[in-house]
Amino acid sequence: QVQLVESGGGLVQSGGSLRLSCAASGFTVDAYAIGWFRQAPGKEREGVSCIDSKSDGTYYPEFVKDRFTISRDIAKGTVYLQMNGLKPEDTAVYYCSADRHITAAEAMCWPPYENDYWGQGTQVTVSS
Repeated sequence: QVQLVESGGGLVQSGGSLRLSCAASGFTVDAYAIGWFRQAPGKEREGVSCIDSKSDGTYYPEFVKDRFTISRDIAKGTVYLQMNGLKPEDTAVYYCSADRHITAAEAMCWPPYENDYWGQGTQVTVSS
């Protein structure tokens, strides 16, 4: 049974950093493309960082490029999201997700986000 469990969210001041973790079970974290997504109240869900299956190719949309970094530890079965230079507009619930049919990071990070597996989410709040 596939399960994704996020952790590491919290309250941080503008300019600060957080590292989110996504513990995966039921599959190895290089078997599928995996991504981090977020959704703020009243806004659409958006992809923020994604990583290819098998290779280390990554994709970041412009609004997080050079601030966010996705990585994975296959032995630990965990995917990380390092977030630096946080801004109040980064406030959202952050989810990790995987899909059996997607292998490319960029495809993972673009809508329609009909992915097979989702975690429960972790709240990130950035104060100004």
